Amino acid sequence: MTRTSVKTLTLPAVSRFDRWLETTFRFTRQRPLGAVGAAIIGIMIAAAVLAGFVAPYDPLATDYATMLQAPSSFHWFGTDSFGRDVLTRIIYGSRTALWIGFASAFLGATLGALIGVTSAYFGGKIDLVLQRFMDLLLSFPLIILALVVVSLLGSGMTNVIFAITVPMVPRCALVLRSSALALREMPFVEAARALGFGPTRIILRHMLPNVMAPYLIMLTAFLGQAILLEASLSFLGLGVAEPQAAWGLMLRGAAVDFAERAPWMAIYPGLAISLSVFAFNLLGDSLRDALDPKLRV
Repeated sequence: MTRTSVKTLTLPAVSRFDRWLETTFRFTRQRPLGAVGAAIIGIMIAAAVLAGFVAPYDPLATDYATMLQAPSSFHWFGTDSFGRDVLTRIIYGSRTALWIGFASAFLGATLGALIGVTSAYFGGKIDLVLQRFMDLLLSFPLIILALVVVSLLGSGMTNVIFAITVPMVPRCALVLRSSALALREMPFVEAARALGFGPTRIILRHMLPNVMAPYLIMLTAFLGQAILLEASLSFLGLGVAEPQAAWGLMLRGAAVDFAERAPWMAIYPGLAISLSVFAFNLLGDSLRDALDPKLRV
C-alpha cells in the first residue's frame, strides 16, 4: 500500500502593485471626476519633470524678430514681447507652480497637523493659547496674510513658499484639532498613557496616524490654493522674478500693454492656472468622499 502525499495548494500572494492597480481602478470607476483631476495633475507633473525634453524652445531665449507673433505651427501658443515661446514658458512655469505648491502645501498641512493634534492632546492653557493664536491668523484672508509676510521678507522662491505656508497652518490646525479631540479619549490612547508613554510618542505614533484622512484632504485642497496664491504674488511683483518662468509673471507681462495686441499672452497662462486649480479641487473633493465614512456610497 503506497502512501500518497497530500500537497497543499497555496494561492499566489497578491503583490503591492496588483493591490495598487485594483485600488486605482476602483477609485476611477467610483470617482470619475477625481480620476480626471488626477490625470491632469499627472500630465502637469510629467511636463514639469520632462520640460527639457518636451519643450520646443529655450524658455529664456529671446528673439526680437519673432516677438508678439500669433499662434502658428512654429509657436503653438504664440510668442511674448521678448520673442519667447509662450508654450515653452508655460511648460517650464509648471515647475515653479508645482514646486512652490507642493512645498508650501506640505509644510502648511504638516505644521497645522502637529499644532492641531498637540493642542487637542494637552488641552487646558496650551490649547487656549494655541487656538487663540490660530484664530488671530485666521482673521486675515489668505492673500492678505501672504502679502504681509512676503512684504516683510522680500521676494524670491523661498520667501514665497514661507509666505504661502503661514496662512495655511491655522486652517489645517483647526480641522485636525477637531478630529484629534475625539481620539484623545479613545482606549488606545488611554492604554498608551497607562504604559508610561510620553506625550511625544503618543502624539506621533498613536494620534497623528489616525488623522491621516483629513490631513490628506487638506493637503490636496491646499495645493490648488498654493498655486493660485503663487500666481497672485508673482502677478503683483512680489513672487518669483524674471527671467524665471512662472504663470503669474506671464500674466503680469500681458496684463495692460498687450491685452489687445497679443491676447494669447494672457489667455494660455490663465488657462494653465485655472486648469491646475480645477484639477486639484476635483481630486480633493473625490478624496474627501472616498476617505470620509459618512460620505461613502
